[in-house]
Amino acid sequence: MARLDRAARSLFLAELLAGMRLTLKYMLKPKVTINYPYEKGPMSPRFRGEHALRRYPNGEERCIACKLCEAICPALAITIESEPRADGSRRTTRYDIDMTKCIYCGLCEEACPVDAIVEGPNFEFSTETREELMYNKDKLLENGDRWEPLLAKRLELDAPYR
Repeated sequence: MARLDRAARSLFLAELLAGMRLTLKYMLKPKVTINYPYEKGPMSPRFRGEHALRRYPNGEERCIACKLCEAICPALAITIESEPRADGSRRTTRYDIDMTKCIYCGLCEEACPVDAIVEGPNFEFSTETREELMYNKDKLLENGDRWEPLLAKRLELDAPYR
C-alpha cells in the first residue's frame, strides 16, 4: 500500500503542487520585510542595548558609587573608583565599561538601587576600533542625556516586572 501511495504522489507531483500553493498564498499577502536603515521594527521595553548613566532631574548624576554593578558583573567589564565629596556623600570619579567584554545580561541594571546604570535602546553602535568600545563616565553620561526620555519610559513600562 505504501508503494502505491508513493507512486501516486510521484505521478501527480503532490509535493510540488503543495509548494506552489504555499508560494502563491504568500505572494498575494503584504510583505513582512522592512527597509531596515530607514524603517525600524518594534522594540521591547526590556531590550538591552548600549549602556548609559542617568542623572536626576536637577542634573546631578545618580550613581552613588555603591559598586554593586561592578560586583555583580559576570564578565568583569565594569570598573568603578570613587571618593567622598565635601558634603559626605560618595560619588564616582571613574566609571568605565569595556563593551567588548559585556555580555548584555542586565545584571548591572538590576543591581543598581538608584537606576543609575541602564541599558538603553541603542543597538547601532558599531565601531572601527576596539578602543572606541571602552566607555568612560563622560561617554556613559552623554548616552544617558541623549536617551533620557526613552530610558524613563522604558523603566516605567518595565516597573511591574521588577
